[in-house]
Amino acid sequence: MTDSLPAGGVVLDEEELEARWAHAWRPEEVAERLEGVRTPWYVAAGWALDLFRGGQSRPHGDLEIAVPLAGFAEIRDRLAGHAFDVAGLGRIWFDAEPEVLAAAHQTWVRDLTSGRYLVDVFREPHDGGTWICRRDENLRLPYDVIIERTATGIPFLVPELVLLFKAKAVRPKDQQDFDGVLPLLGRDRRTALAGWLKRVHPGHPWLAVLG
Repeated sequence: MTDSLPAGGVVLDEEELEARWAHAWRPEEVAERLEGVRTPWYVAAGWALDLFRGGQSRPHGDLEIAVPLAGFAEIRDRLAGHAFDVAGLGRIWFDAEPEVLAAAHQTWVRDLTSGRYLVDVFREPHDGGTWICRRDENLRLPYDVIIERTATGIPFLVPELVLLFKAKAVRPKDQQDFDGVLPLLGRDRRTALAGWLKRVHPGHPWLAVLG
């Protein structure tokens, strides 16, 4: 999808990006702001694993949530008063135009006053109420299967799917997340993750651990 991004965009160095993300919302903050929206949404990536575990295990450089593509307008309306930038291929398109939004899935929500980034919204493929995996369009599941909730009602992506996304290019924090969550995964979750890894990332080293 990002291969079709138009020319342009701005490159920000790592130090500036880190500073802009230093005050990202926490899951409970975004949940408060999105309370009552009808479109399904969920916390993704590392924060999702910590919600599954019931506590923060490491620092997080940002907060990522995901919504079905058709539901993004509702999220955007709820967060009116913020800017919506697109990130892809190491560049940022400020106040992204529709053609840029259509070419990438990451949308960084920016505070207009401070310039700080608050949350990264993934606009995900779907077929009505069925989620479609960006890595393998044949992997399709109902939203009520892929979303779980904390005791306080914060929705998060099931850990086996979070780890599938982390498996593409394993960084030290991804390996840390896998090692920390693995003991908490029951047989069904391990079996599901192993099956998806074989399809999407055949020969992945995590398969040897999953059995």
